[in-house]
Amino acid sequence: MSEFNALLGVLRSGFMEQTRLVSLVETLLNTAIGLLISFLGWPIAAAISGIEYGHGQHVFVVAFFTVLSVARGYVIRRWFNNGLRTTAVKMAKKVWAILYA
Repeated sequence: MSEFNALLGVLRSGFMEQTRLVSLVETLLNTAIGLLISFLGWPIAAAISGIEYGHGQHVFVVAFFTVLSVARGYVIRRWFNNGLRTTAVKMAKKVWAILYA
């Protein structure tokens, strides 16, 4: 329960305040790392799964999911920074109650 209380404390505090630009830079850096991992990891996953693909398909799929990842990361970061921490706390409490009741 102490881990949950610590999480609630972080969610309730102003700890996550940051500008839109900093949110975007953080999201882009996080996604760039994910892009590199995906680009290097997909050939391994495809070989294990027996999936055949061309170089163009490889680049397109990784780029497509990278764009989705940037959008998702930015929206979630801004969601937390726009005062919706209360909703996140309520959701966390419900999930915690379900998982640890």
